[in-house]
Amino acid sequence: MNRKTFLILIGLLVVLGGAGAVLFWQDLGTWRSSNTRIGFKPFEKLPVNEVAQIRLYDGKGEVTLALKDGRWTVKERGDYSASVQEIGNLLVKLPDLKVVQTENVGATLLPRLSLVAPAANAKADAKAEGAGTQLELSDKSGKLIGSLLLGKIVVKIEPSPLPVKQETPVGRYVLSPGKPTVLVMSDALKNADAKPDLWLAKEFFKADRIRSLATSGDGASWKIARKEEYGQWKFADGGGELDPSKAVAAVNGLAGLAFSDVALDVKAENFDKPRTLVAETYDNLVYTIRIARKPGSDDYYLAVALSGEPARTRVPEKGEKPADKERLDKQFDDTLKKLDERVKFEKTLSAWTYVVPAKALEPLIRARGDLVAVARKK
Repeated sequence: MNRKTFLILIGLLVVLGGAGAVLFWQDLGTWRSSNTRIGFKPFEKLPVNEVAQIRLYDGKGEVTLALKDGRWTVKERGDYSASVQEIGNLLVKLPDLKVVQTENVGATLLPRLSLVAPAANAKADAKAEGAGTQLELSDKSGKLIGSLLLGKIVVKIEPSPLPVKQETPVGRYVLSPGKPTVLVMSDALKNADAKPDLWLAKEFFKADRIRSLATSGDGASWKIARKEEYGQWKFADGGGELDPSKAVAAVNGLAGLAFSDVALDVKAENFDKPRTLVAETYDNLVYTIRIARKPGSDDYYLAVALSGEPARTRVPEKGEKPADKERLDKQFDDTLKKLDERVKFEKTLSAWTYVVPAKALEPLIRARGDLVAVARKK
């Protein structure tokens, strides 16, 4: 290589180096101005107290959580109450959500990170491939005050002696509106899901202190009762010996029922082959519950109605001492106050039909013969 050729190459390197430096600083300026720097918090200034609507949609489903008359509701479930805890968990996390990593990803690779923008109408895009979950926050006027496209959850594989991988969610891929850079955020936002049933307030009725329980209708007809609150359960008609463990399982099952979803446009009077359960309690309350198999599913539809009122005065205990009266009266008043609040809430539940897993109802839908105690072999 002669001197002239060498000098030409040096000159080209200087020119290319200068151009590269210009492009570098231009890219850096764009990166900085696009708010994608490590540690940046996209929702740091979010006016959380002004959020009146949260919408999530992913091309397959959508959920709209709206604040109405001071109560959070799920629009897609006929304005049934939403879980304040779940909404609170999301809104509390957003202001502290920060960028921990940035990725320059081409458009062709976005489906792998579930960062394809879904259609606003879920039904129109039901077969979307690689669609992310669009999160939109609005104020009471409907003005959009925050938006983010949520992609695949980032997991960390933990060492484990078991053959199954132990994966811990540590972050999430996201795209900010109008920004091309893929960000990895500091929280997985696991509850930011577009399924309406996951946002329902799951508080349900609690039929406790049961005095008698009767079933009738398709496939079962029996009644069990006890004379005292902690007495032995027996068949009300006196026929056959009742298995005490199965009686307790039925009563406890009723007290601990939970639902998985709310069924729209399904009324108890239209149930196919329904069963009716009637539970009378020592608080003078009567729960009337109707159930029926949900078509094409192992789950059941359930409707509940509550009638009766708790006693307003306390019956003194036998041999009660005057010194104990004030304490027992206060205890009764405190219990009554809580019971009144519960009754008020439980009576509102009659406006809805619920979806309950079959497993939860198993102790309650047994035939009478299944409740009879099996004679021990001598």
